[in-house]
Amino acid sequence: MKSVINVKWSGNMAFETDIEGHKLIMDADKASGGEDKGYRPKRLQLASLGGCSGMDVVSVLKKMRVEVDDFEMIIEGDLTEEHPKYFRSIHVDYIFKGKDLSYDKLEKAVILSQDKYCGVSALFKLAIPVTYSIKIIE
Repeated sequence: MKSVINVKWSGNMAFETDIEGHKLIMDADKASGGEDKGYRPKRLQLASLGGCSGMDVVSVLKKMRVEVDDFEMIIEGDLTEEHPKYFRSIHVDYIFKGKDLSYDKLEKAVILSQDKYCGVSALFKLAIPVTYSIKIIE
């Protein structure tokens, strides 16, 4: 199965794409010659990892009948200094809020995402370390 998208230059450093009816604009910041009209591509990589893994975790927790009050991820990428700049490692901090949450069940959901379901994480892991931690806030 192939995925194909069209990314079109929209002037200066900006590019635009339409993904399944959702418009996305990418641009460089002003210091890099852009006009700050949109997202930075490398940050979108981190966001894609969060979206992919987050959807997996929520799906698994629903199947396990674990109800959380809130859930967020803080994703930190360690970028190289030299060109081409790329992430040399990524860390995902999974933060769950709720009462009487089972750490073991949360960990199982995260592990299933990281090791079995999330294709974005799998792709990153072919090249760099991807680590995670889990926090529970009551």
